[in-house]
Amino acid sequence: MAAESLGMKKNDESIKEKDNSLLEFQETLKEAVNILNYPPQVFEFLKKPMRFLEVSIPVQMDNGQTRIFQGYRAQHNDAPGPTKGGIRFHPDVTPEEVKALAGWMSLKCGITDLPYGGAKGGIVCDPRQMSSNELERLSRGYVRAVSQMVGPTKDIPAPDMYTNSQIMAWMLDEYDHIREFDSPGFITGKPIALGGSKGRETATSKGVLYTLQMVSELKNIPLENLRVIIQGFGNVGSYLAKYLYDLGAKVIGISDLLGGLYDENGLDIPYLLNKRDSFGIVSNQFSQSIPNQELLEKECDVLIPAAISGVINKKNASKLNCNIVIEAANGPTTKEALTILDEREILVVPDILANSGGVIVSYFEWCQNNQGYYWTEDTVDERLKEKITSSFLNVYDTSKRYGVNMKIAAYIEGIQRLAEASRLRGWLKY
Repeated sequence: MAAESLGMKKNDESIKEKDNSLLEFQETLKEAVNILNYPPQVFEFLKKPMRFLEVSIPVQMDNGQTRIFQGYRAQHNDAPGPTKGGIRFHPDVTPEEVKALAGWMSLKCGITDLPYGGAKGGIVCDPRQMSSNELERLSRGYVRAVSQMVGPTKDIPAPDMYTNSQIMAWMLDEYDHIREFDSPGFITGKPIALGGSKGRETATSKGVLYTLQMVSELKNIPLENLRVIIQGFGNVGSYLAKYLYDLGAKVIGISDLLGGLYDENGLDIPYLLNKRDSFGIVSNQFSQSIPNQELLEKECDVLIPAAISGVINKKNASKLNCNIVIEAANGPTTKEALTILDEREILVVPDILANSGGVIVSYFEWCQNNQGYYWTEDTVDERLKEKITSSFLNVYDTSKRYGVNMKIAAYIEGIQRLAEASRLRGWLKY
């Protein structure tokens, strides 16, 4: 099936939303810096990455021709420690998006008290239209291109949109060949056989679940029969749907690139999981699928955007019919939309808190690699729940203390650690 028909074609509107992500990061950052009464230099220092690399990657395709792919790596701030962040493969990757994602990752690590700064990488490509051999050559080419600025004590990559443990394995192998020694701590999200951590594949979904459970307790809303719509049925959305289904919640809607499925009585999630392909596509197998936009506006208790950025915007924020939004994706709600949701008293749990489970367990994986000692899945889950629960309570308390929404509160929590680390190193004087 052609990439265009799957919504993978690069288009001006999609790129515009991604380009806006850096501006929105900077606007919210400035607001939080002002609330903290930090001098302007703090904002100027944190508003963009300390380093940004753009690379050209030649790849021999299966037809014998060579294509040149554009790749990026942004390192936002390494004052707290080495930088950390995923690598995404997508046709709409832009430099601005990668820079914003690196900044969000810095804040995410600050919120969760991890000894990292933020980073992010991306390659402009359409993985659905590439063979396994082509993806391997592209993955290895990217590592060769960025090898001078990454490493287990410098910058640690991980999976992101349309990358997985196999791609991490190829990247690890290439890095080991370049450095001529085994370095499992170079990258996280690896297969368990190569030093990956149990629980890493499901970590982001588990983190979102634990966040929702905290909201459920604070609002005294039981999870059983809670009506949930999940926009996105990839790695995060599909695991989350199964967890909620098993806990007795009603997952009444899910969507993928092609459309959405809706049933007010609850969808048969195990059945849909068996039907989905490796990219999370399932709606094309059902004649009753509905447009993604229509699904977002269906009545529910909790709406969980778990796919791409900018899906909740000024055009549809007034039409949402939910009480709570949990941001499982990166940047799914625009700043204008958040203002509308605040006015409507819809609680929004921000992405840099809600989806932090992935980087938390990536940190656990890195620790295990450094120790050469590996934990049980129960231990990983227990420590993940403890850390994300503590982070949630800190952000919630900060929102009450400053009288701001949870998005601003999360920025406040993340910024303080970055600024303090930078001050102690002598980079900032205030």
